[in-house]
Amino acid sequence: MVMSVPESLIRLLLCVMLLGVPGALAQTTPTSPGTPPPPAKQASKPKATRKPTPVVKPHGATHPQKPAPKPGVTAPAPAPAAPPPPPPEEPPKQTEAEAAKGSNTGLPLPRFAALRSDEVNLRAGPGTRYPIEWVYKRRELPVEILREFEVWRLVQDPEGIKGWVHQATLTGRRSFIVTGGDAVLVRDPQDGTRRVAILKAGVIGHIRTCPAGSDWCQVQAGDYRGWLKRSQVWGTLPGEVVAGG
Repeated sequence: MVMSVPESLIRLLLCVMLLGVPGALAQTTPTSPGTPPPPAKQASKPKATRKPTPVVKPHGATHPQKPAPKPGVTAPAPAPAAPPPPPPEEPPKQTEAEAAKGSNTGLPLPRFAALRSDEVNLRAGPGTRYPIEWVYKRRELPVEILREFEVWRLVQDPEGIKGWVHQATLTGRRSFIVTGGDAVLVRDPQDGTRRVAILKAGVIGHIRTCPAGSDWCQVQAGDYRGWLKRSQVWGTLPGEVVAGG
């Protein structure tokens, strides 16, 4: 015998079944056409890490060396003492007005220049008859010209060593050397700006410009260009204007 089930009872059973499995209903319910899918969760981007400031190290000897003895020359046998020869003639003394400018070029003194080659002889006096006291092995090392005599220049290096060099061994291109501690090359001529590079003591670079009345100079060291404080380097006079370097 088949028993009939009331339609109201069937509806009640369907409601109970649907309430018991809401997740299944949500998974099987199709989305209507034109309805955008729920947005997918985006993976969090890793935080950008700041690159370390590049460090520039010196790549040549800045201290002068003693001249090497000539090969094949042996020490001569001791000879009887003889009266010393008269010293070479010294350059004539300059007046105070003449000392303010070069006697040969008419350019102001003192002024800065740089070594033209990787081997420059520093002599005891203005001439080849004077002995070589030091030999520089660093191109573009800045030197300060203190005096002129014909084609010879009395110069002083960053360590205070003085001597005479031929004018052909110098160039007017301006350079600097980092003295003391590390120098910080920055993007703009003011404190607190972004660091471009750290220059170690002994690094030599080019001076591009030093504005009037500014404590900063725009320079280039290797592949890096920026601004340095004058107090961090040697190669300019106090308050000197350098343009077009």
